[in-house]
Amino acid sequence: MAAEEQESGENEKLRRAYARRLQALQMEQQKKELVKKCMTTEAYERLMNVRMANAELYSRIVDLVISLAQSGRASSRITEEQLKGILAKLTYRPEPKIEFKHK
Repeated sequence: MAAEEQESGENEKLRRAYARRLQALQMEQQKKELVKKCMTTEAYERLMNVRMANAELYSRIVDLVISLAQSGRASSRITEEQLKGILAKLTYRPEPKIEFKHK
């Protein structure tokens, strides 16, 4: 009896994990569709390249594009040049300054 209960509990955990994963995949698909509507083909292709190279940066850009679209600040489709500008702003790091002090 105890083995059956344990197996039942494990099955329930697997079902929940599967449901969470399925929900996450559906959410990701919805985000991709929305972003695709908000971007030109070239910009979307570049975004997919970013996705392969840097998943964290991709997530940040997707969230930003979705927020721009929902707030109405993106009046037209985002072009590749605009996406390049967004990428530049999100990845900007100032050049480190090296100072030499002479004695």
